[in-house]
Amino acid sequence: MLGLIQRVSYASIEVNGDKVGEIGPGILLLLGIQLGDTEANVDRLQDKVLQYRIFPDEHGRMNLNVEQVSGGLLVVSQFTLAADTRKGLRPGFSGAAQPEQAEKLYNYFVTRAEHLYPDVASGIFGADMQVSLCNDGPVTFLLEG
Repeated sequence: MLGLIQRVSYASIEVNGDKVGEIGPGILLLLGIQLGDTEANVDRLQDKVLQYRIFPDEHGRMNLNVEQVSGGLLVVSQFTLAADTRKGLRPGFSGAAQPEQAEKLYNYFVTRAEHLYPDVASGIFGADMQVSLCNDGPVTFLLEG
């Protein structure tokens, strides 16, 4: 399981012109679910995302997590993170989880996040989404779970 996190000033998702998710300052998480991922992978990655210290403290150092700054978490399914790009000029997706399994784990991720954290928004699994954001920093990290 892969999570690309970005510290954002704001982020939102639209599907067919309708806004389906939005946060102010916080974390935009692009979630890539791979073959063999389980709920244990979700739990590990989610705990890491929520505790990862990417927000500045009073000295400007990255010492605070999203909860400590009362930020939002916007979760977006992103199967292209699981692409194999080592050969050629076209990505391969044999390492990505099958859609049924990926959707189950994505929904588990979102539901668990909503139980653990008060400010969670999400996209729609499998939808053609337009993601808007302002990357703060820019600060972007690839996490594995």
